Amino acid sequence: MTEESHAPKFTVDRSAYNAKLEAFFAAQFPDRTDVAINDLDIPVSTGFSNETVMFTVEWTVDGEATSDKFVGRIEPPDGGMFPAQTPACEVSAQLQHRVMTTVAEHSTCPIPPLLPYDTEVMDRPFFAMGHVDGVVPADHPRYSQEGFLIDEATPADRTRMNESGLEAMAKIHAIDWKAAGLDWLDASGTGEPTHGHQMEIYRQYVERELAGREHPVMDATLEWLAANDPGDDRIGLSWGDARHGNIIWKDYEAAAVLDWEACALSPTEADMGWWLMFDRMTFDDVGAERMEGFPTREEMVAYYEQVSGREVLNPHYWEVFAAMRFASIFIRLGDRLVGAGLVPDEANPAVGNMVTDALARLLDIENPTPNNLKF
Repeated sequence: MTEESHAPKFTVDRSAYNAKLEAFFAAQFPDRTDVAINDLDIPVSTGFSNETVMFTVEWTVDGEATSDKFVGRIEPPDGGMFPAQTPACEVSAQLQHRVMTTVAEHSTCPIPPLLPYDTEVMDRPFFAMGHVDGVVPADHPRYSQEGFLIDEATPADRTRMNESGLEAMAKIHAIDWKAAGLDWLDASGTGEPTHGHQMEIYRQYVERELAGREHPVMDATLEWLAANDPGDDRIGLSWGDARHGNIIWKDYEAAAVLDWEACALSPTEADMGWWLMFDRMTFDDVGAERMEGFPTREEMVAYYEQVSGREVLNPHYWEVFAAMRFASIFIRLGDRLVGAGLVPDEANPAVGNMVTDALARLLDIENPTPNNLKF
């Protein structure tokens, strides 16, 4: 790593995780004894967003030995990936726990069972969720190339899976954010958040994360978004990371909606844009054939409109907005990849990556910073 590197060194000592988790669960359930943590699993790629820890807790209840599975989320040492909407959102793990609790209380969108948020036991902000049975489509390789959607699913299964995911999204958007007490998420601070507030958050975030580096595609995109703003301020709770890979699927139904660190009070069409962006990256951008029964982009928009009662006025704009957001967070992600020693600094993954490529294709503009990542 050169002296000019923008990448923070990224190291975490995980040697005491078992003991810390045992202390956490013993404190949460004082009526249970002989608490032990087993089968601790930390995915290799974890930690660049929130660190994910999967484990089994064994304990004795009323003299009977039993066990339960849990998933923990731990704040990275240098904070979350997405820009904070408000000062109350600075801690990503706390933000996720808080908004998931609200969604569970104010909608029928499926949320995993939550244990209390904690800042002490793991020495960093942390929360745990009960295990939800099901499967999650893989990002690498894409589920359009291999996996259960190809190997096992029928056309009707694929159709139902997409419909169920869009129904979950619609349930989120139906929440009355003011009645649900989500004013702490209001980027305007006035009770009247707008798309303009989201644009300003991301402009500032891009400038801060680039720290003087050039990003021509991002510059052109921000100009395009400002010039083509549809003026749609139908504000609601936006999930922020709406995609198949952030849902646990059980029998091709959404069993739990995950990953809320990008949530915002925003035009809810932003979620449809993110959903469509990942659809494009999953099929078009990798040259994968759309599977039988998997709805077209137009069919997905139409189904969302049907179940939500909300018209999607400008899907292309919101897909570009989504790709801008994704390319924005890739600046921080690229620096973390370098800091972890996974990518050489000279590759400049913060700018030269597959998301910047996709964004340039969406706007049909030249990309002078081609993808230097090979995954």
